[in-house]
Amino acid sequence: MKLSHVAATLPGSQILAISNTIKERIKSGEKIYNFTVGDFDPEIFPIPAELEEGIINAYLQKHTNYPQAGGNEDLREAIASFTKTFQHINYDAGEVIVGSGGRPLIYALYRTIVDPGDKVIYPVPSWNNHYYTKFVGGTPVEIETTAENCFLPTAQQIAPYVSSAVLLALCSPQNPTGTGFTKENLKSICDMVVEENKFRSDNEKKLYVLFDQMYWLLAYGSNKHYDPVSVCPAIKPYVIYVDAISKSFAATGVRVGWAMGPLAILDKMKAMLTHAGAWAPMAEQKAVASFLMNTDAVKKFLHTFKTALEERLQLLYNGIQTLKLQGYPIDAIEPQGGIYLTIRIDIPDAQIRLLNAGIGVLPFSVFGAPENSPWYRICAGTCKKEDIEVMTGKLRMLLPNFIPLNGGTL
Repeated sequence: MKLSHVAATLPGSQILAISNTIKERIKSGEKIYNFTVGDFDPEIFPIPAELEEGIINAYLQKHTNYPQAGGNEDLREAIASFTKTFQHINYDAGEVIVGSGGRPLIYALYRTIVDPGDKVIYPVPSWNNHYYTKFVGGTPVEIETTAENCFLPTAQQIAPYVSSAVLLALCSPQNPTGTGFTKENLKSICDMVVEENKFRSDNEKKLYVLFDQMYWLLAYGSNKHYDPVSVCPAIKPYVIYVDAISKSFAATGVRVGWAMGPLAILDKMKAMLTHAGAWAPMAEQKAVASFLMNTDAVKKFLHTFKTALEERLQLLYNGIQTLKLQGYPIDAIEPQGGIYLTIRIDIPDAQIRLLNAGIGVLPFSVFGAPENSPWYRICAGTCKKEDIEVMTGKLRMLLPNFIPLNGGTL
């Protein structure tokens, strides 16, 4: 069957392929701790009670018709107010558009900016940028990041490519690594983008920044979330934020996301979303608008939610560090934000061995990293606290045959 070039060559999601394989094995009776997909077990992490009640009431009030293109005004106003209150950056309702989660907004942004052959800069590992770039026929410029920089790109790494690119895709806290930009690193990148755009004429495309901040409310300990406009106000005409309730409010299935940025870009994104019908449902929009304006409810939920997530991530990290100190070939980066822990396992065929031992994790290779990368992602969103000791025990049983001869650590 002859199909389009994109359809014929675009691979399916490796993340879902691995997760679905695990689910089938669980269905067949195997006991597997599945830490693959970036989702939540609603029995462990339900959505905020006020949001749930708001959705139910919105349906009872018959809010089942089409929403406004680009998002209902009350929701866009609520997002603008919420962002000002919690993030201290100013966008008005006209500089906000709403979609059915973050994915269609990111796709619409790629479609709005990138023509076939245009260069797109993004770090690896990172979530889905290699797929979006292929979708629009862009030329990928992959910045291979390292553990030394917490798997985040630096201005020095990006600098050689800015003069020929049209889009720079960044995420913080980062998926899959659970790490976030320092103020200094992000500011140096933003300053570089501003300087580059000064040299581009009105007849040229500017260099725009996609800033995915899905996990920004989930920063832990002394770690702070830094965003482009806060560290470099001059970048505001060139940055588009993408955010949603999906991760910070455990509401992955509720499907309400938003973008904030320059009006000229958002208008084109809105047109694309309208033609695709990728708007968030009316009832959910009504409920989210009410919830985001309830500052006390938001703060109360985040306090409990963040505490529970951080506790799990820290227990996972501490368990792995104990194994490392005992000489096992394993390591981890201390969690800074989000719902993920980055771990390193230096054994052959680690993913297969882990799965056969009943532990499902994702290799960094599914996020664009080299196939031989020893790094993996664990998601805490489906993790029960009592499972963590069991999992580390399984790791201890799996790893002894691979202890370094000198008994040292990584």
